[in-house]
Amino acid sequence: MKKLLVLSLAVVMVIAFTLPASAFESVFGGYWRTRAVSEQQFSGEKNSKDSVSPNDLQLIDTRTRLYYTAVLNDNLKLVNKFEWNNTWGSGPGGDYGADGTGIFRIKQSYVDANIGPMRAKIGQHDVTYARGFIYADEQSGITLSFKIGDVLVPFTWTKGNEGGGSHNSNDVDIFGLYPVFQFGEAFNLNPFVIYGYSKGNNHVAGQDSLSTYGANGIPAGAANDGVGVYWVGTNADITLGSVALWFTGAYQGGKVKSDVVDDGDVKAGLLAGGLSVPIGPVELHGQAFWTSGDGSDTDTDLEAFFGIGGGGRGWAYYWSEIMGLGVFDQQQSAGSTVDVSNLWAVNIGASISPMEKLKLTGDIWYASHVEDNIITDEKKLGVEVDLKADYQLVEGLNLTVVGAYLFADDATAINDQGNEDDPYEIGAQLSLSF
Repeated sequence: MKKLLVLSLAVVMVIAFTLPASAFESVFGGYWRTRAVSEQQFSGEKNSKDSVSPNDLQLIDTRTRLYYTAVLNDNLKLVNKFEWNNTWGSGPGGDYGADGTGIFRIKQSYVDANIGPMRAKIGQHDVTYARGFIYADEQSGITLSFKIGDVLVPFTWTKGNEGGGSHNSNDVDIFGLYPVFQFGEAFNLNPFVIYGYSKGNNHVAGQDSLSTYGANGIPAGAANDGVGVYWVGTNADITLGSVALWFTGAYQGGKVKSDVVDDGDVKAGLLAGGLSVPIGPVELHGQAFWTSGDGSDTDTDLEAFFGIGGGGRGWAYYWSEIMGLGVFDQQQSAGSTVDVSNLWAVNIGASISPMEKLKLTGDIWYASHVEDNIITDEKKLGVEVDLKADYQLVEGLNLTVVGAYLFADDATAINDQGNEDDPYEIGAQLSLSF
């Protein structure tokens, strides 16, 4: 795999530097960040002088992304985005010598072409469904977008898994249709229909799942005999003067057959919404979301909402700093989930810029499970307070400082013994884009 990645980068660079300069335009860009973070007691257990609680984390890491686009003409582009990461003091790349190997990633590589009335993206590119509640990540596939009057109609096919050989029934294919209706400048409506399908054949446990989320989705490790799941819903964005509102809602249905669920009916849903209101120098904001949980272990209905992917890939919605991944996205506190399922949360916050180049933001979150957590048999996660400061050190270079504390409730725990102590986080990040 490493040889393939290096070869791919070499091919792109050779093309970029050997074609005549007049043949195309080269556009370069990128992103860089270095951050230091300490996350303590995220397991909900007490620290002592003799031990630390599980999930304690302290690190400094660096991420670099370089973007290269070859603009061949007004209707054709080749887009590439490369990334490498290292953690300071860890190999490869962050230890003595700092010669990194095996940490190079191709985030995106695709053709962007206008073909008559259609725009096509073919290759590795990003896709977002339902603001990330269903999917927000890179994927291998095709997106075709048509402009019909004032309506943009994108259609995406994603290859979620390639069974190959005699295991073609392990293939996962996902299809999405999500037109965008623009009603003036004040109202944007984005209905969507998404369908994921896999025959399954009991050959590879979990591999042919649309989601490997486990207790709140298709059971992790389950060898599927067949998956057919759909999501139907809409996004809406409304501007009323200086007030901005947004809404997302979806119903999830379909069937799952596995060695755990003989014939499971999927019956799940999500509701989410938020707003921002400027009042003088202060911007007030808030949001709330609800995703269904499964309250019964005696039937075959799958009532807990799940998205595409899982475990930090694909399906993830970032919200608070401790319970919801936040700025540093290393982990979530115990009881909460990387993928937003069986949760409801409400938030209120405010931002203010007391001086040029400085922005201060404060947020309060309350979160709970919809149904009892299967580990703790509890619902309430607690109240979280987040404070963030953003400051432009020099033009283009930004500093973000974060402090967060979770007044944890009984569901913030790694076992049925309940919560013992409160998680907290302190961190800082330098970043630039070009």
